[in-house]
Amino acid sequence: MLKTGKLDSRLLEEIVFKNIKFKRPEVLTRPGIGEDCAVVDFGTYECVLSTDPITAAVSEIGRLAVHVSCNDIASNGIEPLGIMLTVLLPEGITEEDVEMIMKQAGETSEELGVEIIGGHTEITPAVTKPVIVSTAIGRGEKWASQQAENMKPGDYILITKQAGLEGTGIIATDFKGELIGLLTEDEFREAASMLRQVSVVKEGVIAGKIGTAGMHDITEGGVLGAVWEMCDIANTGAEVWIDKIPVAEVTKKICDHFDIDYLRLISSGSMMIMVHPEVKEQMVAALDEAGVPVACIGRIRDREEGVCMVIEDEKIVIAPPVSDELYKVVSCTSSPNFFDL
Repeated sequence: MLKTGKLDSRLLEEIVFKNIKFKRPEVLTRPGIGEDCAVVDFGTYECVLSTDPITAAVSEIGRLAVHVSCNDIASNGIEPLGIMLTVLLPEGITEEDVEMIMKQAGETSEELGVEIIGGHTEITPAVTKPVIVSTAIGRGEKWASQQAENMKPGDYILITKQAGLEGTGIIATDFKGELIGLLTEDEFREAASMLRQVSVVKEGVIAGKIGTAGMHDITEGGVLGAVWEMCDIANTGAEVWIDKIPVAEVTKKICDHFDIDYLRLISSGSMMIMVHPEVKEQMVAALDEAGVPVACIGRIRDREEGVCMVIEDEKIVIAPPVSDELYKVVSCTSSPNFFDL
């Protein structure tokens, strides 16, 4: 039996990627561990595409569905321009529920300047709660996409905002009943507000203009999963300074309660940006000026040194990402009822 969540890296390689055999010359970037986007040659331009599902969230599903794929486009340093939504809805859903989902999606796409250009909406007994699969499209000049293959030893690892953003917001809103008595009302509001911070389009476009050694929207697998995946792409090692990773106290409190690791908790809204030493200060200054919090949390090392985290001078090997910590909460708590939200 496979675990809940996306397939781990070994299974992706062994049973998914190996069965994708036909290749076209127009495809510049193909599926791979840690690759957020496909890139297709469109002559003078390149078309950047990404698709993702929202399956573990309920109350903010319309907003998150737009953000998750647009964030992937931004991780290539490209501005998203269009999005398509496949909306699968459970039996018993009402017109008001559907309108709420689409109102969220419409408001979010307007905020980002991204048009909803198509999709599919269906009520089906195949799902027990709403599921949305979104596909975002961006356009950039030829070879403008930022690629993690450009990473090399000595590069710095930056992250924006803080660890566990999306996971904290989802748990606080969808499983509030499990946290009553643990969090104050102010803490609930702080945690829920994190779902309004899950876009990385601003920092992705800014970083893309300056030039990076690769970017990754920190989604399933959290901060440590993102580091491991990027190093796997570039065939490098890394040293991550755990005490430098920003995290909110409310995130720590929620994670301690559910016995989960905030460093492996889904964190859409936080972008991992690899930068060459000569542009580090320029990158930090540009993000600061734009009002985007940023922290330097480590450096890229030679492959032989491994992908490690440093905790109080002790080096610990970072394991490949597996099922996100959020699914531990989903599986051990009562599922929220969408129709009551």
